[in-house]
Amino acid sequence: MDHTQEQTREQTQDSARLAPQLQALEAALQSQAVRADSARLAALLADEFVEFGSSGKLWTRAATLSDLPAEDFCPRSISDFQARLLADNVAFVSYRSQRHASGALPASASLRSSLWKWRDGRWQMIFHQGTPVPG
Repeated sequence: MDHTQEQTREQTQDSARLAPQLQALEAALQSQAVRADSARLAALLADEFVEFGSSGKLWTRAATLSDLPAEDFCPRSISDFQARLLADNVAFVSYRSQRHASGALPASASLRSSLWKWRDGRWQMIFHQGTPVPG
């Protein structure tokens, strides 16, 4: 096996080990407990965090920490989760998110992607994008 093949094999193994950890962090960010807790959100979102929301809105870390805890909560679920290590300390994830109907909000689906960076002994999200799936 040449050096390039060995690197590819190691990256595949690293991504396989990483996927459950990052999926748990993504699920935490979709949970009512974390969304309502600014301190827990702050620990997961990097200072430079930015999101292109499925609504088309641009979210900064400050806006997310300010607005998300007051949001009407809608349960969500994750499927088709994939993670890939892009560098030693940077990971890319993609998945499908299903927002379940709640109150006046109808169910909807979106394709999601995030960049996570390992910093100060933990993963922090630096970028997130949601793209609506036509109903």
